[in-house]
Amino acid sequence: MNIALLGSGFIARFYAETLHAQRRTDRIITVYSRNADNAKRFADDYNLPHHTDSMEEAIHHEDIDVVLISLPNHLHEPAVRACAEAKKHVICTKPLGRTAAEAKRMLDLVEEAGIFGGYLEDLCYTPKFLKSMESIRQGSIGKVLWAKSRETHPGPHSDWFWDMEKSGGGAIIDLGCHCVEISRNFIGKHIKPLEVMCWADTQVHPIEAEDHAIGLVKYANGAIGQFEVSWAFRGGMDLRDEVMGTEGTIWVNSFLRTGFEMFTTGKGDGYVAEKAEVNKGWLFPVGDEAHELGYPHMFTDMFDAIEQNRDPLETFYDGYVVNAILDAAYKSAETKKWEPVVLKDWRGDTADSYEKEFTSYDDDYYLIKEELLPNGDKKLIIKHKTTGEIVQKTMP
Repeated sequence: MNIALLGSGFIARFYAETLHAQRRTDRIITVYSRNADNAKRFADDYNLPHHTDSMEEAIHHEDIDVVLISLPNHLHEPAVRACAEAKKHVICTKPLGRTAAEAKRMLDLVEEAGIFGGYLEDLCYTPKFLKSMESIRQGSIGKVLWAKSRETHPGPHSDWFWDMEKSGGGAIIDLGCHCVEISRNFIGKHIKPLEVMCWADTQVHPIEAEDHAIGLVKYANGAIGQFEVSWAFRGGMDLRDEVMGTEGTIWVNSFLRTGFEMFTTGKGDGYVAEKAEVNKGWLFPVGDEAHELGYPHMFTDMFDAIEQNRDPLETFYDGYVVNAILDAAYKSAETKKWEPVVLKDWRGDTADSYEKEFTSYDDDYYLIKEELLPNGDKKLIIKHKTTGEIVQKTMP
């Protein structure tokens, strides 16, 4: 694929490092930046044949197959609109929009134009996440009951993140979009999210938006998705997921503590890892950040999907659903109540509730618990299906 990259900041460089690494055939042909000097510097750094401070020029470049949006949140919609008008496939960094209404307009634009729309949710492409999803599909942990995702760090790199109008919010819109989509995948994206309870506050930074939040998302099948996000966490970037099912549990640590630890007096002056706050003492580097964060798998899926005329694992529609859940989270943070997830376009299961299934011990009893005791006895706790009587049985 020949790519037009819109944006030249932190995430754009992560994308470029990924796309031009390890002899990949997908290449950035042109880069657009609102600052002409930044565009030239970026083009020089990555040996690009073209650069511009005109978005229209980048999108309409004759050799371009797909447009990659890595712009601030408030510029996503105009960029998607320009791609739709030019009939150019588009892939967009997270979050898709600042609100569900904005995301829905972008979804409609790509679908009406008949172009590809891919949602760049990198944390749903990490090797550990993909392996976890395969285990869940195989039934290894049974029905997922609870999925918790955490992303916390000392705060984002660029000024626009801290501007509520440009970003659409604070830690919830920036980090919660990751966590919500991770939980949606674990629980099942066809399962309808019903309502959200959220606490949010501005605890540390002199900004209008929240820098810390915790939320619960209730799904139609009874599962709960939980997100924990913060721009006030000290010590680097912490990415963790936990999934609890009827038959097992998954714990994933994707960043900060990944098995690579190093101590230094600080004599060197090198880069450690994204959001690392210090470069001396005990450090936790990451061997290949782009790979650990899912970028290679993400772009492979996107470009394969375009060539194969199929949906990618993460679509503009997914981005819209995430924004709708985050809208409910923001409202709940204000009202202190469970708030409904408003989805004007729902494409999954229509059921708002599901039958609960309990494990049978025999025709007359449900099995509550089976346990092996220290003396070797097996204890069973069972419940009569008709009378409700709970019975304990011990077998030597």
